[in-house]
Amino acid sequence: MNAESAPVTITRLRDMKAAGEQIVMVTAYDFPSARAAERAGVDMVLVGDSAAQVVLGYSSTVPVSTEEMLTLAAAVRRGTRRAFVVCDVPFGSTEVSDEQAVATALRFAKEAGADAVKLEGASAARLSRIRAVVAAGVPVVGHVGLTPQTAGALGGMRAQGRTGESAARFVRDALAVQEAGAFAVVVEAVPAEVVAVVRPALQIPVIGIGAGPADGQVLVFHDVVGITEGRLAAFVKTYGAVGDATADGVAAYAAEVRSGAFPAPEHGYPARPEAVAAARSELERLT
Repeated sequence: MNAESAPVTITRLRDMKAAGEQIVMVTAYDFPSARAAERAGVDMVLVGDSAAQVVLGYSSTVPVSTEEMLTLAAAVRRGTRRAFVVCDVPFGSTEVSDEQAVATALRFAKEAGADAVKLEGASAARLSRIRAVVAAGVPVVGHVGLTPQTAGALGGMRAQGRTGESAARFVRDALAVQEAGAFAVVVEAVPAEVVAVVRPALQIPVIGIGAGPADGQVLVFHDVVGITEGRLAAFVKTYGAVGDATADGVAAYAAEVRSGAFPAPEHGYPARPEAVAAARSELERLT
């Protein structure tokens, strides 16, 4: 097995950081999107709790359940061979205690095949959860800056690190997550200049999303390929128009069904004369 096809490991990610190689991370929520990410050669796949909004239709990440996330994570794992799979643990599945957090993390490792889990925040309780999960043998990716699961406590879905107090808290949080044992950290919606201040003190890979240059970047799959509807976050760049192409394809199908153009003879199966005769005979017998 060559280096290009070998599964990505934590050691490989650390080596990439040391060598200045950019780490490519994308979300995936099902088997087809995982296969697309795998074919594209991304290094990490995040089964994000953003699936709550993107594929399950919830208004925020808060309602999504552990069972729903496990189903999505297992599908993504079946679609990946090389990429390193990280799973978000949903809100409410780790907040009660370290023991609850460990039990949840173990389910993602055992039932979904996750390589690691991601925990948001850096409060004293969250740091305790990180330490407990790592001690139980499940690698952890931290997440600081804007933390969507608890965005209400931050004043909403808005950038962090833009005031002196917020920037100082971000630095403390990033260093604390590293100290607690996370092997990598996602930094979301923090000015690049503020992130640049703390990066030299972080030995773990920093994955940015709306945080300027880092050791790697992560974006939502649906945003990347142009499936998402509505207003996109400022940090999103779209690289495809799958949503428009999908809608056009379905509209063309609907038009042909309504006009009678589909199905044509070539879209069916030829019948043997004796089969048609038998069908007619049976109909006559029954009617």
